[in-house]
Amino acid sequence: MKDQWLKDETITLRSPEPEDLELMYAMENDTTLWSAGNATLPYSRYTLRAYLEQSRQDLLSERQARFVIETVGGERAGMIDLVDYDPINSRAEVCIGLLGCYRGKGIATRALQLLCTYASERLHLHQLFAYIPEWNEESFALFEKNGFKKTAILKDWLKEKKGFVDVVLMQKTEKKPHF
Repeated sequence: MKDQWLKDETITLRSPEPEDLELMYAMENDTTLWSAGNATLPYSRYTLRAYLEQSRQDLLSERQARFVIETVGGERAGMIDLVDYDPINSRAEVCIGLLGCYRGKGIATRALQLLCTYASERLHLHQLFAYIPEWNEESFALFEKNGFKKTAILKDWLKEKKGFVDVVLMQKTEKKPHF
């Protein structure tokens, strides 16, 4: 049996399809998620449809790979991405988001485990990292459960309504040498 890096008994990580437009629209326009990144404007369906049509889902040329998190029942729970892929230094940033009704069910944990295994065993990445706002305890727990360590604090990194907040850099480094 071939290795299945992006699938287990509960979820599958798969490339976005045109049918995922509404999921992407909901995720990208959920303003409660914006404070964890640098989004400033909502995305239109037109823009997202164009992305879906034009994306080759090629990590080398696009420097990112987006995955839909799908349950065994075919429900689209959220997305997990590898972004800022750096092939020279063998690293990529991980971003994850779930629709509210899927949070707290272990789906994010499974998705991150699958992505880490895929990044290590198939892509041969040396390091994954994530930037997490200081207030996001759920994300700290998720990434720590998956072997990420807090390695740096970026002072006043994100601007929010009440002022600037610190961001914690979390990293997971693969110990195996790659030849």
